[in-house]
Amino acid sequence: MRTLFSADGHNREVDVATVQQLLTSHETFWLDIQAPDDDDYKLLTDTFKFHQLTIEDVKHQNQRPKLDGYDGYAFAVVFVIALNGDDVLFREHHLYISPNFLVTVHLPPEPSFDNLNLRIAESPVSVCHKSSFLTYLVMDAIVDTTFSALETFDESVDRLQDEVLRDANNRQLALLQQMKHSAVEMRRVLGAQRDMFQRLVTLSLEADRETTAYYRDVYDHIIRQYETVDSLRDLLTGAMDVFLSTVSNRLNMTVKALTVVASLFLPLTFLTGFFGMNFAWLVTRINTGSAFAIGLSLMAISIITQLVLFRRRGWI
Repeated sequence: MRTLFSADGHNREVDVATVQQLLTSHETFWLDIQAPDDDDYKLLTDTFKFHQLTIEDVKHQNQRPKLDGYDGYAFAVVFVIALNGDDVLFREHHLYISPNFLVTVHLPPEPSFDNLNLRIAESPVSVCHKSSFLTYLVMDAIVDTTFSALETFDESVDRLQDEVLRDANNRQLALLQQMKHSAVEMRRVLGAQRDMFQRLVTLSLEADRETTAYYRDVYDHIIRQYETVDSLRDLLTGAMDVFLSTVSNRLNMTVKALTVVASLFLPLTFLTGFFGMNFAWLVTRINTGSAFAIGLSLMAISIITQLVLFRRRGWI
């Protein structure tokens, strides 16, 4: 689906002839292409004359954030970080930035564009007066969407830490590993995106100083997101340490209980083994009821003595 935004308003499912007319008139516009098909790729290749390497990047996806310069335009790859339950999603956007137009290409729908579309539709002349300002608006909408995902991710980390303190289990361990891997992936993407925006700010200083302040604002947002992910990774590392400590303490308590039980049986085993020997002299002297009572008393006294000793030592 193609959506065209220009100073005259916006039209959905714009045709090739309209795009060619806009390119000829050098009018500033933004063309958004969602889930491109063969006709869209032909439009990018034949009408816009974009380099084939950029077309391959759009088709194959799985790129890294980058900013490449070509003859008359720049090609940028920007990511949106979103959450689907406990899974972290990376929505990839490809931007063709030219002095007269902006073309964005993405596969899944981008919810952050809805409010931006309304803003442009309400005041297309003021918003679409410069391609660099349009680029700022689009990049700002893409980058700011990540904040809500990071806030939700942060809340999930806090809940997981509380659950670990209450009752650590294998499900939490698996979730910790998954979230830690997600934090590493987010840090990798945001790190590359930070470098890309730093280069964009540098280029805007040389070409268009008026919009440099806007790009710096987006760059500042990227820095904050990168620092947030760094903090989340540290929190997850701490949560993993808490999990391991909790499991270790639980194991220690279990081993302590088993050790106490085994220790109580040591004198019992000795007494039963000693009086159970079949020497004739011993058997003839413990064949009375009083001998039986004395044997049971010795066992009880040994157990009580050990319990008192363990309590004084603080073992139980």
